Amino acid sequence: VQKKSREESSGEGSGVEILANRPYSDGPGGSGQYTHKIYHVGSHIPSWFRALLPKAALQVEEESWNAYPYTRTRYTCPFVEKFSIEIETYYRPDAGQQTNIFNLSAAEKRQRIL
Repeated sequence: VQKKSREESSGEGSGVEILANRPYSDGPGGSGQYTHKIYHVGSHIPSWFRALLPKAALQVEEESWNAYPYTRTRYTCPFVEKFSIEIETYYRPDAGQQTNIFNLSAAEKRQRIL
C-alpha cells in the first residue's frame, strides 16, 4: 500500500494523505487499528473534466477499522455529503462457504442486492 501510495503521489492534487493511523480498543470488531486517509484523485481525471469540478469533488476520504478477522471501511466524498459506501468484511478459513456470515435477519436478507 505504501509503495502504491508513493507511486501515485506525483505533485499537487495527487496521492494519499494519511490523517490518522492509531490503535483503538473499543470500536468495530473490538480492538484494532484505525486509519483515516484522503485520496487525491484529480490527476486520474481528464483535465477538461477536472476544470469543471470543485476541489472537493477531487478527493475521496477513507476511514477504516481493522480488527482482524473483521474490518469495516467507509468511503465518502466531501462534494457529495449524503453519499457513502461502507464495506464490512469477515475473514474466515472456510473458502466462503458460510451463507450468513453477518447473521442477517430474514428481512435484512430480502433487502440484499445479489
